[in-house]
Amino acid sequence: MQDFLTPAQIVAELDKYIIGQHEAKRHVAIALRNRWRRLHAPLAMQAEIVPNNILMIGATGVGKTEIARRLAHLADAPFVKVEASKFTEVGYVGRDVESMVRDLAEQSVNRVKARRQEAVKAQAADAVEELILDALIPAVPRPAGAKTGVGFGSNGGEGDVPQSDAELNERTRERFRQKIKNGELEDRRIEIQVAQSGASVGIMGAPPGMDESTLSGLQDMLGNLLPKKTRKRKVTVAQARKLLLDEEAAKLIDMDEVKDEAIRQAENAGIIFIDEIDKVASNGGSKAGGPDVSRQGVQRDLLPIVEGSAVNTKYGIVNTDHILFIAAGAFHVSKPSDLIPELQGRFPIRVELQSLSKDDFYRILKEPRNALTKQYEALLKAEEVELTFEDGALERLAEIASEVNAEVENIGARRLHTVMSRLLNDILYDVPDKIGANAHILITASLVDERLADMVKNRDLSQYIL
Repeated sequence: MQDFLTPAQIVAELDKYIIGQHEAKRHVAIALRNRWRRLHAPLAMQAEIVPNNILMIGATGVGKTEIARRLAHLADAPFVKVEASKFTEVGYVGRDVESMVRDLAEQSVNRVKARRQEAVKAQAADAVEELILDALIPAVPRPAGAKTGVGFGSNGGEGDVPQSDAELNERTRERFRQKIKNGELEDRRIEIQVAQSGASVGIMGAPPGMDESTLSGLQDMLGNLLPKKTRKRKVTVAQARKLLLDEEAAKLIDMDEVKDEAIRQAENAGIIFIDEIDKVASNGGSKAGGPDVSRQGVQRDLLPIVEGSAVNTKYGIVNTDHILFIAAGAFHVSKPSDLIPELQGRFPIRVELQSLSKDDFYRILKEPRNALTKQYEALLKAEEVELTFEDGALERLAEIASEVNAEVENIGARRLHTVMSRLLNDILYDVPDKIGANAHILITASLVDERLADMVKNRDLSQYIL
């Protein structure tokens, strides 16, 4: 029964990469676990249980997008991230809001297809082996009614009859098959037939009233009716194995089954993360006019998608009733209440993420598995140079990042990228020309002060710091 992460386990996994924001992590974890709970609820109730969509509110760089990105790995479900600012009201030039559902369907199909292909990989590998063998030693058909011979010679012993060309060919192929299995022919060049890339059918412009999914479906249908184009390539056996494996695996799976399963997964487990939702909110106190008209139009187009509707995709109709929507925005200029009331009601769970403190910056530099310090250590390790940070240096870096955010503009943890880049750029430039292999570089608090103190002291230059 317990075949999915519990809320506490989901939060523990997020803690490995994201510092703080415990309340946001809790809500996301509960929402994710509820997807599993609904699918295991009594069948009569499954259709009635709707997801509680989440609105995350917080300044830039506090972890909203990172939470969504890590959630994608934990969910093991179709997941897409979109930016609300890319959408335009129907009738304007730009992406329509239904495209996010089409993206989800596309991602779901790719996931299911990849898993099905992985399941038939061994079978596909056998087929590829035969194709490589055919390229090396073409098969000779055995004449109808020919006798089977064994061995060579003219002594007239039992079974000692002359072999046909077909039998000699079979023995040669068997020897080469063994060589292929043993990896003895990896560098041998052969000529193979591969699918022609970029052979899709292009349609210039869509007729009036035809949406993007219908146009895409029409292109796919016309592409399937035309014969598949192939071309000859001379490659090594090792390269041929890579080129042919996906093609042969694709032949072994039923795409109709893949599409059906992908649609089910998208509808029941799909998650759509809408970033920068505040960019389509009308400015507080402004009258409906100018760009606000289009912003409100985007919000109204979002309403049926988030509430639950049927969206036509090239893989079939996707119902959005049980897709989980997580929206996020900084709301620097506007407020959540500037969203139209109907859309506010579609996101009943609101979570406010906290601004990051100096202590948070210190922990971000030290604790996560993907901490910036560990990333730079890995980069220099590739040059056989050891980079280490003293604890005092991390504290000073955190302090400077916090001060610059307070002096200029608060961009949250993204400020650490600026600080670390300024600190280490000279070192990264000097490796390996001036700083060779086996060198050890120690970053101390005094070195941090020497290279970064001007970032806070020189207010005139502060405005140019990104």
